[in-house]
This record gives sequence, C-alpha cells and structure tokens, in this order.
Amino acid sequence: MSIERAPVSGSGKRPGRRPGKTVSRDVILSVAMKRFAEAGYEGVSLRSIAREAQVDPALVRHFFASKEGLFEAVMRDAFHPEDFAMVVEGAEERMGERLAAGFLEMWETQPSRDKLLSVLRSAVTRDAAATMVRSFIVGEVLAPITRAIGRPHPQARAALVGTQLVGLALARYVVKTQPLPTMRLDAVVQVIAPSIQRFLTGDLPDVFDETA
Repeated sequence: MSIERAPVSGSGKRPGRRPGKTVSRDVILSVAMKRFAEAGYEGVSLRSIAREAQVDPALVRHFFASKEGLFEAVMRDAFHPEDFAMVVEGAEERMGERLAAGFLEMWETQPSRDKLLSVLRSAVTRDAAATMVRSFIVGEVLAPITRAIGRPHPQARAALVGTQLVGLALARYVVKTQPLPTMRLDAVVQVIAPSIQRFLTGDLPDVFDETA
C-alpha cells in the first residue's frame, strides 16, 4: 500500500504524515468540508484545516495548491458534475424534470447533504465564495448540459437554471422557507421542472448576447 507524503524537507523529516497512519487527500477534504460549513470561506485557513487534520500545511498545499483550490475540490466532491450527464439522455421534454430530480436527490441523503450545505453556507458568508460557487455550478455542472442540448445562448441558459436550483436549495434546505421543507420531493420536482425545462429548451428573449 502506498503512503501519500509531502515533499521531504531539508531536515530529513516527512512533514504532513501522521505517525503510524496513512494521510489521504480525503481526510483533508473531510475536515475542510466541516470547517467551511462552520466558519464560512473567509473564516477558514489552510493552517487551521491542517491543524485539525493533524497534517503539515505543506501537505494541504501539495494536494490543493491554495484555499481556492481546496474549496473547488470540496465543491467538486459535493456536486459530482459528471453525474448530470444523464439529463441529456432520454426524452427532451423531460430534461427539466430529470435535472430537478437529480439535483434535489443529492440533498436528500447523507453524507451528500452535509457536503452541499458546507458549500452553500460558505457562499452566503462572503462574496468571494459566492462567486466561486456560482462559477462552478454554472460552468462545471450546468453549462455542459446546455451546450449538449444545442440551443442558442447556452451560457445564459445555464445561469438561469442555476438561479432556480440554487435558490430552491437555499429555500428548502438552508433557510427552510415553508412550505418547501415539508413538501414531498416529487411534488417539489413537479413544481420546479417546467421552469427548468423552459430555460433549457424554450425560446429566450433577444436581450441575451448570441455569444453567451
């Protein structure tokens, strides 16, 4: 079994390795997810994450390069963009339903919900985190879908869908705006799917730039 190590320092020690235990990237990700959920993006440092994970900060930088890189890894671990490829498979008129259902189902189970909550709670604390979350969801999760569909304005469509899904997640799972938290999942999908479908495949106003 291989053991992941930070670069060997001049002293001959191996920083970033727990005595007697394998230090993995997943340990750092798990701690980062928890710390971002508790303190928000700005309230967390690589040093504090390393301290709680019991590793040298050099190991965190070795895997993720920066706090921004670590937060992006947390987002990718939470959302799994590749899982949304199924949206463009099957009947086109049900794409909105498949996307809404797939997105919401991630929130209904653990540990996926905790990971997603960590990301959204960070996003509502500081503009920098909000910008990263918005760019990731639109660019990494939704834009591949809208480009694959082939309608005009794929970037604008991805942004519009993102406003619907992120707003819904905040209302149902974070702010808990009634009646959304107590509605059955299939009922929420039934309500939101037509709007998602329109943004994915319907006609959009000419106010959007053709290159978007």
